[in-house]
Amino acid sequence: MSSYKIIDHEYDVIVLGAGGSGLRAAVGLSEAGLKTACISKVFPTRSHTSAAQGGISASLGNMGEDDWRWHMYDTVKGADWLGDQDSIEYLCKEAPAAVIELEKYGVPFSRTDDGKIYQRPFGGMTKNYGNGIVQRTCAAADRTGHAILHTLYGQALKHNTEFFIEYFALDLLMKDGECKGLIAWNLNDGTIHRFRAHSTIIATGGYGKAYYSATSAHTCTGDGNAMVLRAGLPLQDMEFVQFHPTGIYGHGTLISEGVRGEGGYLVNSKGERFMERYAPKAKDLASRDVVSRSMSIEINEGRGVGKEQDHVHLHLSHLDKNIIESRLPGITEAARLFANVDVTKEPIPVVPTVHYNMGGIPTNYKAEVLTGNDSETVPGLMAIGEAACVSVHGANRLGSNSLIDLVVFGRAAAKRAAELVKPGTPHEDIGEAETEKCLERFDKLRNSNGENSTAELRLSMQKTMQSKCAVFRTEKTLKEGVDNIRKAYDGMESISVKDKSLVFNTDLVETLEFDNLIRQAITTVDSAYNRQESRGAHAREDFPKRDDEKFMQHTIAWCNGKDSKIGYRPVTKTTLTNEVQYFPPQERVY
Repeated sequence: MSSYKIIDHEYDVIVLGAGGSGLRAAVGLSEAGLKTACISKVFPTRSHTSAAQGGISASLGNMGEDDWRWHMYDTVKGADWLGDQDSIEYLCKEAPAAVIELEKYGVPFSRTDDGKIYQRPFGGMTKNYGNGIVQRTCAAADRTGHAILHTLYGQALKHNTEFFIEYFALDLLMKDGECKGLIAWNLNDGTIHRFRAHSTIIATGGYGKAYYSATSAHTCTGDGNAMVLRAGLPLQDMEFVQFHPTGIYGHGTLISEGVRGEGGYLVNSKGERFMERYAPKAKDLASRDVVSRSMSIEINEGRGVGKEQDHVHLHLSHLDKNIIESRLPGITEAARLFANVDVTKEPIPVVPTVHYNMGGIPTNYKAEVLTGNDSETVPGLMAIGEAACVSVHGANRLGSNSLIDLVVFGRAAAKRAAELVKPGTPHEDIGEAETEKCLERFDKLRNSNGENSTAELRLSMQKTMQSKCAVFRTEKTLKEGVDNIRKAYDGMESISVKDKSLVFNTDLVETLEFDNLIRQAITTVDSAYNRQESRGAHAREDFPKRDDEKFMQHTIAWCNGKDSKIGYRPVTKTTLTNEVQYFPPQERVY
């Protein structure tokens, strides 16, 4: 594609994505003396980590006794025994030091009266291996992600990380099964950039916008996941999509679990606190999959509120106004803006809304990408954050475990890259074939003159995912999803991109993002269709029980166009040290 101007760059390490995990990796890499580039399609402080509200989990024990082993038990249980226990041990053991490190970087955590980091209770977080509630979630009011993101961006600048901002990554550069870098499009001037590196770290976040109603920003299109699929590598556990119980009805904006952590509760049209029926011990602080399903049952059985009886109410008007003002200021504002509700007087209308992707690029606890062939790694390629499936979250993520995942594994990736890459090592030639392949796809989409608009195809995909791969699933709805999602994919053959320019062409950006989303939608619905059990966020009405004999294993999905291939690999049951034993499966009781 000689018509495109290509600019070459060489770095020791490239980080793709400038959210919490990408920035934490970039800081660690720069500290280690590696020449590092951080590439982002949005300005770093606009990354979706800023939307994380409630807090970051770590067993600091500031508000009562706590232990990282209890945190590990809760995470294994919350994951419905699909999480890899070596990775979970690493996460929970490293968490306290990672949070203290954030504090030293300058994160403005809320404080207790004696000056310690304030911690609030969150769903599924317990003490003494499930016996009682623990306050483990460290919070900066209800803007914790925002505080962490801005602090890490400051640290990255301090350590002279080189940023390439508003660059849209197109594809990985692969050679003989190894990753040699990536190709990106500079939205500011229309040039194409080829980045070569000894290690490429994908930190591109989740793909929530594959669904119609999601708490995700419009930028959450899982670009790194799709790049991995196009490179012939698989994604893992894509059927596990978390619905957050409390998205604002009709809008999708997130209402933090911190509201229930501070004492808020859910009621149905009869005024019943219905969570007492489904989770007698944990009640409103059961894990997210349990609360979302409970809400859906109430709505499906006719006990929803409103004219359509299609949502429930979240009450916090009984809380002290000082607590609401100091600990939940963002929620107060969101409820006023998007639901026209004064939370000190009225309940917030809420409904389960897509919030998080447990699935993603398979990695080990060192953040190295796996080929799908058991523990074999892809040289030169790493993944972290929501884009990755290191599988600490398994079938269901506990609230406040996402932010700690970002910083712990962002740090782990930097540490591992520093072990593998010697600064200044020369780069080998990779030929033009990969670049040509990438630019052919780019050029074809850019010059498409069909009759289907990107917006129409995206809406078709989102409506299909929302209705056919939702909180409750059956073979019939999933089969319809498998067929319908391919119709949306076929529509790309006659897609229309009206703007042919190369400078800030949002029409082309959204088309490239749709191309990324539709591939992930295919792997999600196909993986769900093949998992004939209920586990965590994956609830099959036709297979209501968890089946540990057949399905206590990770789904591995390859996707070439609209053709997918499904395989499985075992869950890691061994732990890293002898400080904790394997937690065997049991029934989840809340």
